[in-house]
Amino acid sequence: MATTLTRRSFLKAGLVGALALAAAGGIYRATRRPAAPERFVLDDAAKAVLGAVIPVVLKDAIDPTPAMVQAATARVDVAISGLPFATQKEIQDLFGLLTLGPARRFLAGIPDDWPKARQEDIAAFLQNWRLSRFGLLQSAYQALHDLILGAWYGDESTWAAIGYPGPIKELS
Repeated sequence: MATTLTRRSFLKAGLVGALALAAAGGIYRATRRPAAPERFVLDDAAKAVLGAVIPVVLKDAIDPTPAMVQAATARVDVAISGLPFATQKEIQDLFGLLTLGPARRFLAGIPDDWPKARQEDIAAFLQNWRLSRFGLLQSAYQALHDLILGAWYGDESTWAAIGYPGPIKELS
């Protein structure tokens, strides 16, 4: 006995299948405990990104020696640790994207690994993201820019280089 598949029976089977998947998804979410949020710690790949980007963002404000770049990277890590976990997750996603070879090439236009990247290429990538027509890339640029500058100039030891005497004593 052969059964023929009609359009109506195909649609019914699709509807039943979609409802079964929706029910299974609902049960899974109801029984699954949400993962505890974890602090994002810069790994070596993220540190390599920052090691290449920091001298370009800070330009003349930093002597691009390895020790100074490492100090700036440590400040960024501390700044990230003070952000809400949801924001830390977004920053983790950003660094994950930037450390992935194909994404680095196609989204950032950086053909080489970050330690080998030319400063001109990094500056062009940052400028392209800053002026991008895509809000997501603009937000990613702002995140990198603000993290680096905020962490650098938030440290009292960097104020003398820009002639900032510190907060007014009467206000502190």
